[in-house]
Amino acid sequence: KIWVNGMVSEYNGQLQMTHPEVEVVDDEAEDDFWKKRLCLPVYPSTAGLTQKVLRGLVHQAFAIYASTIQENLPQFILEKRGFRDRNTALQLMHFIQTPQQAPEEKRRFAYEELFFTQLLWARHRYYHGTKVLGNNFQNRQHFTTQLKNKLPFQLTTAQKRVIREIFSDMCSDKQMSRLMQGDVGSGKTIVTLFAMLLAVENGFQAAMMAPTEILAEQHYESIKRFLEGMPIKVALLKGGSSKEKRQTMEDISRGEYHIIVGTHALIQEGVSYHKLGFVAVDEQHRFGVQQRAALAKKDNRPDLLYLSATPIPRSLSMTVYGDLEVSVIDELPPSRKPVMTRVRSSRQIGLVWKDVRKELEKKHQVYVVCPLIEESDKVDLLDAQRLHEELEKEVFPEYVSELLHGRMPAAEKDEIMRRFKAGKISILVSTTVIEVGVDVPNASVMVVQHAERFGLAQLHQLRGRVGRGAAQSYCFLIEHQPNTRISRERLNTMASTTDGFVIAEKDLELRGPGEFFGTEQAGMPNFRFANLIKDQDLLKMAREDAFEIIREDPNLEADSNVNLKNILQAQLSKKEELIQY
Repeated sequence: KIWVNGMVSEYNGQLQMTHPEVEVVDDEAEDDFWKKRLCLPVYPSTAGLTQKVLRGLVHQAFAIYASTIQENLPQFILEKRGFRDRNTALQLMHFIQTPQQAPEEKRRFAYEELFFTQLLWARHRYYHGTKVLGNNFQNRQHFTTQLKNKLPFQLTTAQKRVIREIFSDMCSDKQMSRLMQGDVGSGKTIVTLFAMLLAVENGFQAAMMAPTEILAEQHYESIKRFLEGMPIKVALLKGGSSKEKRQTMEDISRGEYHIIVGTHALIQEGVSYHKLGFVAVDEQHRFGVQQRAALAKKDNRPDLLYLSATPIPRSLSMTVYGDLEVSVIDELPPSRKPVMTRVRSSRQIGLVWKDVRKELEKKHQVYVVCPLIEESDKVDLLDAQRLHEELEKEVFPEYVSELLHGRMPAAEKDEIMRRFKAGKISILVSTTVIEVGVDVPNASVMVVQHAERFGLAQLHQLRGRVGRGAAQSYCFLIEHQPNTRISRERLNTMASTTDGFVIAEKDLELRGPGEFFGTEQAGMPNFRFANLIKDQDLLKMAREDAFEIIREDPNLEADSNVNLKNILQAQLSKKEELIQY
């Protein structure tokens, strides 16, 4: 008997194998022969290096080094979760006897990756909970009650719940480190203001850091409006080195201001606070780990609240922000009308412009977004410059339109956005620089050209630029090129829901964790086995086990945990240095 093994393909109607493995079956040991070849591993290879040779080398490696393979997981976890020891699992990964064994052993190693990530977060939580003392505020219900009584609207149930969660942290003896997630328009700013006032009525200063000057200005104006008539002074601190800025810094250090709003200028050298007790970081994903660490180290170890308008699926927040408590505002104010979303072909653009004109006639404003700034030889895409000229000269010549893109100086971009917010510009043609932008309640239409080229998170953020006023708002997603299955799923999702958390889960499913966060996302683990979409049950188990171990043995000093401590120090020291602030 001859045994032939290889990739089967078809050629001219005939089945064939190219360069197969061929062996003569030994009649006297036939049963053993087939048992060893029931399931065979296939390794990445190069020319001249056959699978048979590679399998032989792996066999030799196990024969020589199997006894040196150390177990990483504690014995009680192996027993509790029904996992094989590391040595056995590794060998079964290579030389399985049934097709079901490989996935089983892969889950064991996926769990191990997730376990050590969660062990790191568990130690970090313990460190902050015991070593880093907070300011132990008292809920005096002075300024916070004044604000609640003067609000022209009712807080949503979700806002009230998140305020309670934040107050509970701030009134404890531990430094708060909390992430507040909420969709665009869910009311994160007013929740943050309640937290600021809790600090202020306890004799501390509060700060809010925004990623851009225009966003900082928006928060400053919004906070001043809410606090009108209350004896609280609010400062705006921006970049630069003007005389006015230096005076503001001096006043902050003397305690003249209760609330300070600004950009990264808030953590620059030379900026000192009289008594800083609370810091909110808006659009926290736009700041690096070091910037966040600099805030945490400020005098008095202020309570920290990170704000995110980009909903993060639970599995990712447990992995990337595992050191933070998470609050979710999962409810929009009842006054907010959902944005109506329509997917249209580029052939229907004339009808879209008719709908846009109706909104312009109502004195509303319009965003038009393109993927490119200028025409490109490499890709056939409608660019912002060309579209702006077309709208300005041919389609809407009677309305003021303006072009905005990322290559402009920051001052010019800010000035254009100020004019748009003031209603002096009717149509803003832009690249995605307006993805996270200012609040313009009068803007009621978002038109996204080449929508098939944008990710779900981007499309959701762009749509969030409209629907901030009382009027019904619209989002038109314009397709220019034939769809792939994934781009069609993206656009269908956008048309079917406005729930940012549903969209985030779909985005994670379509793109995977790495792309979801972007290649530069600090803290995104590079897993070899674990899949954060498919292995959520393993993540939950790993988190439960890791936190239980740290609760019982925080410093990993027990004999059964010494190996865990060594592995953490060897594998995760760099990451730990980054987050151990």
